[in-house]
Amino acid sequence: MTETKLTFRDLALSEKVLKALDDMGFEEPSPIQAQAIPALLQGKDVIGQAQTGTGKTAAFGVPIVERLVPGQRAVQALVLTPTRELAIQVAEEITKIGRHARVKTIAIYGGQSIERQIRSLRFGVDVVIGTPGRILDHLGRSTLDLSQVRMVVLDEADEMLDMGFIEDIEKILQNTPAERQTLLFSATMPPEIRRLAGRYMRDPITISVTPQQLTVPQIDQYFCEVRPSFKTEALTRILDIENVERGICFCRTKKGVDELVEALQARGYQAEGIHGDMNQAQRNRVMSRFKEGYIELLVATDVAARGLDISDVTHVFNYDIPQDPESYVHRIGRTGRAGRTGTAITLVTPREFPQLRLIERVIKARLQRRPVPTLSDVAEKQREQLKERLIKILEEDKLGEFRELAEDLLAEYDPSDLVAAALKLVSGEGKPAQQAQMEFGDTGAEAGMVRLFLNVGRAQAIQPADIVRTIAQEANIPGSSIGIINIYDRFTFVEVPKEVAAQVMQAMQGATIRGYQVNMEPAKPR
Repeated sequence: MTETKLTFRDLALSEKVLKALDDMGFEEPSPIQAQAIPALLQGKDVIGQAQTGTGKTAAFGVPIVERLVPGQRAVQALVLTPTRELAIQVAEEITKIGRHARVKTIAIYGGQSIERQIRSLRFGVDVVIGTPGRILDHLGRSTLDLSQVRMVVLDEADEMLDMGFIEDIEKILQNTPAERQTLLFSATMPPEIRRLAGRYMRDPITISVTPQQLTVPQIDQYFCEVRPSFKTEALTRILDIENVERGICFCRTKKGVDELVEALQARGYQAEGIHGDMNQAQRNRVMSRFKEGYIELLVATDVAARGLDISDVTHVFNYDIPQDPESYVHRIGRTGRAGRTGTAITLVTPREFPQLRLIERVIKARLQRRPVPTLSDVAEKQREQLKERLIKILEEDKLGEFRELAEDLLAEYDPSDLVAAALKLVSGEGKPAQQAQMEFGDTGAEAGMVRLFLNVGRAQAIQPADIVRTIAQEANIPGSSIGIINIYDRFTFVEVPKEVAAQVMQAMQGATIRGYQVNMEPAKPR
């Protein structure tokens, strides 16, 4: 019997919040969200024992947005965090959740201009997220009014305890209405936290999602520290260095999958995506191409990859670090099966290091740090691969008529120069222009087809019928012979039979589609 998965719609959320969660790419509630959101929507006080990375911000962020009274122009929810970094992170998350409900949030912390914070508070905000010290500072200046607060969240309460904030927290709570709803989230529950809960919470229910010890397969596990803006470039360099025969790359959201696939394909990588918004026929087609080897990298969300049984996966890439250790173990378990070796590489931004350390604690293993390959590393790897190809040809000893040509050339040229020229020709750098146009190489197309790039896409309202009609008319080929068409925001890939590919490219020079002049060229070979 198939287990039915809980969805956010099952939690009876408003359409505005559901749309925001969909925009953020959330596909289903995490365990803490599934348990906490219903209780909080009922107005109950909740103690959540959950670590960073379990989805707890949305667990209280969604009920905060749902329970706000529109147009009140007063602070209705207060979130206390131990650090400025967490305050900023929580504020960003609640802003996204409340985007369609037009929720106004502000992060208040030390090190930022207090005058700017005062101006923002004066204009009116719904949710304040801040560190205890700066919140007390505003209370002392009478620039923050908490008399209308309906919900208070103590996030990472044990961290605030360790930093000596308990007395500050109590002073702040005394400035809020006694009938407020109180939420307390903490990875551990020391006696001081329990006493705080007993003093300021009303019949709280306790929810615990502390991760259990997990068994990790025998897989080589690495991480690379990257800036968020450099993640795609880092991934492509890693792909160029690693011998990826068949890999799966995980993204946190559906939107992230689409954007990464588009970026990889534009760079010439054989990548396709799979996520919850795709119908079954689309998913089956992508999986079939992946299993048959037409795709070297499958980009997926956790939900979409659930239940996939794929052998011979050599690499798993965590483009986005998973939200909990269980997901990490499930992801990397896609490789290294049946006694084979496997490699798992996780991209980690500086802000995500606490989540990485949590994963390491739970799986009781340390991920090895690896530097992101440099451009010199990539060039050296390509030279090694070229050398390996040459040695393989030598070992096959099927040189035939080329031996005579070699002997003729050796009589006239220096052997080192001759080998260097041959290597340059094999690498593609020495081809005459006309010949280079005719030899397409591996463009990632189906067998017998060539994949071509067009510089128009959805932004120009291009439809598959427009592509087929224009190519068929301009190149005088049957429309039925045109293969797979992938249309993206700013470009399109189309597959045509190899024997007419040059004819199509020549015919499409100067052609227009829906009034836009197009440029067609072969997809970048790998």
